[in-house]
Amino acid sequence: MTWISKSRSIAVAGLLAFIVAVLGASQARAVGLLTPATGAPGLDLRDHKVGVVVEDGYAITTVEQTFANPHVQDLEATYSFPVPKDAAVSEFTYWIDGSPVTGEVFEKQKARKIYNQEKQAGRETALAEQDGHRTFDIKVWPVRANSDVKVRLAYMQPAKLDTGIGHYVYPLEEGGVDEQKLAFWTAKQTVTGSFSFDLHLRTAYPVEALRLPAHSAAQITQDPDGSWRVHMDNASFSPTAPAPTPVNGQADTEQAVQPQSQPVKLDTDIVVYWRQKADLPGRVEMVPYKQDASGRGTFMLTMTPGMDLKPITEGRDWVFVLDRSGSMGGKIATLAEGVAKALGKLRAEDRFRIVFFNNAPMELTRGFTAASPENVQRAVNDVRSVTAEGGTNLYAGLEFGLDALDSDRTGAIVLVTDGVANVGVTETRDFLRLTQKKDVRLFTAIMGNSANVPLLEPMTNASGGFAVTVSNSDDIVGTLLQATSKVTHEALHGVKLTFGDTASSLRIDDIRRKDNPTLYRGEQLVLFGHYWGHGDTTLRLSGKISGKPVSYETRFSFPETADRNPEIERLWGYAQIERDLNRLAVLGPDADVKSSVIDTSKEYGIVTPFTSMLVVRDARFQELAVKRTNRDRLAVEAKAKAQRQTQPVQSVRVDTSKPMFNSPQPSHTGGGGSGAFGLPGLILALLALIAGLRTRFTRSAA
Repeated sequence: MTWISKSRSIAVAGLLAFIVAVLGASQARAVGLLTPATGAPGLDLRDHKVGVVVEDGYAITTVEQTFANPHVQDLEATYSFPVPKDAAVSEFTYWIDGSPVTGEVFEKQKARKIYNQEKQAGRETALAEQDGHRTFDIKVWPVRANSDVKVRLAYMQPAKLDTGIGHYVYPLEEGGVDEQKLAFWTAKQTVTGSFSFDLHLRTAYPVEALRLPAHSAAQITQDPDGSWRVHMDNASFSPTAPAPTPVNGQADTEQAVQPQSQPVKLDTDIVVYWRQKADLPGRVEMVPYKQDASGRGTFMLTMTPGMDLKPITEGRDWVFVLDRSGSMGGKIATLAEGVAKALGKLRAEDRFRIVFFNNAPMELTRGFTAASPENVQRAVNDVRSVTAEGGTNLYAGLEFGLDALDSDRTGAIVLVTDGVANVGVTETRDFLRLTQKKDVRLFTAIMGNSANVPLLEPMTNASGGFAVTVSNSDDIVGTLLQATSKVTHEALHGVKLTFGDTASSLRIDDIRRKDNPTLYRGEQLVLFGHYWGHGDTTLRLSGKISGKPVSYETRFSFPETADRNPEIERLWGYAQIERDLNRLAVLGPDADVKSSVIDTSKEYGIVTPFTSMLVVRDARFQELAVKRTNRDRLAVEAKAKAQRQTQPVQSVRVDTSKPMFNSPQPSHTGGGGSGAFGLPGLILALLALIAGLRTRFTRSAA
């Protein structure tokens, strides 16, 4: 995270080199079947099949798994995996007597009660629930002796672009931040049978390249229509597996998809990047859904700005605030090299301070220190002596960093943490008050899976900054370029988005988007809403760039009916739930807001911290008088998904007749109104450094 004076902007290539180096070698526990640490008999994760479709601005992930019981007694399966970013769990299906039965949403305590009752009665049942911001946990009863069970889970999430680069993560590294869970359970993360991962990227805009930085052996092919496919199986999943031999410029997919028996360990996130062609237009895209002409419609609107955001360069002070708590143990070994890399990028007139925190903050430097080679080396040596231990007094670390800033100079605080505050002040509203003490912006690097996003993102949004979520399998180059290009360029501050001059037959309401008042270079703005009727409207985006008011405008039409994308309703529901959960985090307990979360969860079939998805036999659903709303919604979505797969890729751009932006979208190869952007020499140096650090860390940990 970086705190920067709102009145001034700074260059942070060194900062991001540091953050990326810190993230380069993490020891995190993987997902998998949980077994009590007491040594009770465990199940096997036999098959794991993942299917992903990215289209129309969102991704749908479907996971099918088979749990096998090699023992002589019936057992309960408990499977855990990290909560994916902005994901709405929409389906949980359990095969009973060979037939799939889909779950429905209940309040959490009621779902647990019914699950336990069914279990005690010896009847088949399954439960999917969310453990706060950390994990989704699945329970299945029973896995019969010497038999197996099959379950399917599906979730959907927006697929945003950043500076022309798309990014998808299938999380497999459990973040290691829940100490009680780690103490009680051991995890079996090896797939003993069949493993497969398939992603289909369908886009109306040309994609130049697609890559998986942690899985170089993945099969990557392109269809004649321009869409891209990724395939991995048992033989190609391992990060160390050899890349497939190209045949006529493409992978030999016939050979690659043959069944393999090699076990797969689910311990490395699957990260997929795709890069759009340079100089694509800034644009407005809309995905509507409206079955009934006289009813309510739902829409997702995505703006990809093309604005003239010029580069900024200024001198500054640096305060490095580094988390040395126990949950950072796997990362502390690279802190010295990371600090050295960051400090090595400072100018002669820059100064720095280094602060560590666990239960309390501790400064290694004595006030601000000139960034001379001698001082940098001395600081690096001091950092090497620090070990990871204790709790996380995040509040004290932030407060110390804020107080350390010199009000007479442009300064920044670099905070590296997973945000799991468990000592001292821990309430989100108190952190928000802390951010308001000084005129600063917060730029957040959210480290790894299971990080405390509900704490970190509200602070980020309230300050007008931006958040970068980084997996240990992320593309170092992409992360560096995306984040650096934001804070080294101007931004659109005081963002306002309004609909006006709307046809009398059209009404737009219930707008939901993250309350971020600043739009940075390369960012997309995504919002969800409802509409009634149909007709034209004017959309206006306004704000200030370097204090100068600017405005962008377009006009387009809302359709009378649209049935291609029913999933948009769930995504609106998730945006509503996210807003309510943020309100609870900031304002504290509120029965009405909690009820709103529960009601929205039931209506749209979404798992939340207050609700769960329960499966019982169809006959039991009838006896319990449960409306099968989620089953019916899934049927509509499945039909629409199947139809989309048989149709050509469609453009959802709506500002073609009156473009909202005159400049192309920003990219790392040029465009965006501010010239080409690239750091080839720095990138090569970083890649060499990171590779060396990872090798040394792996050897030392072996």
